[in-house]
Amino acid sequence: MYPEGIVKLNQTAGEILNRCDGTNTVDDIILQLSELFSEQSEFIEPRVHQFLEVCHDKGWIQPQS
Repeated sequence: MYPEGIVKLNQTAGEILNRCDGTNTVDDIILQLSELFSEQSEFIEPRVHQFLEVCHDKGWIQPQS
């Protein structure tokens, strides 16, 4: 939840955010999702990058120092 309301994520978005735990790199997340959603693997990388940029812009995630 955040001040503007509740965010409902689709399955892919939820899988990405679940992996943003401080131990996975972006490449790790892409690899894991490519294995999970093998029929869509060629679309995974750009979508992960795009979604993470949106999450960062909204302040939901921060890069580790």
